[in-house]
Amino acid sequence: MSTFIQRVGTTYVPVADLQKASEWYQQNLGAKETFSNHDKVILDLANQSFFLVKAKQGERLGFLDYNGYEHFTMTFEVNGYSELAKFHTLLKSKGVSVGEIEDRGHPGNNFVFYDLNGNKFDVWSELSPMFKEKYQVD
Repeated sequence: MSTFIQRVGTTYVPVADLQKASEWYQQNLGAKETFSNHDKVILDLANQSFFLVKAKQGERLGFLDYNGYEHFTMTFEVNGYSELAKFHTLLKSKGVSVGEIEDRGHPGNNFVFYDLNGNKFDVWSELSPMFKEKYQVD
């Protein structure tokens, strides 16, 4: 069966304060705000639309796995360990809550970070081969 789906276009992220969250994503991740109203802000980030959706206090992305480990729902990719380390240092310098860079037993390295609403994200040091080929990234 051929695949109809070509890419993930939009990710929805629950936030308590739209303006504060939008500013946080712009200042810390380089997102660009493209739309805003009373219940959502749309950001352009990593070739995707991120909808920051006004949610009840305490709502977050993520889930507990079968071991009770709080799991992230999304991994951002950077181009190599050097970029991973630079991004890790940058986020720490901005006061973002970040975990240590770790080897999880697969190619590359990772770290996690949290946005100001406690949403947990992962960062991986490896770009997918299809992305590298399509966008001619070395």
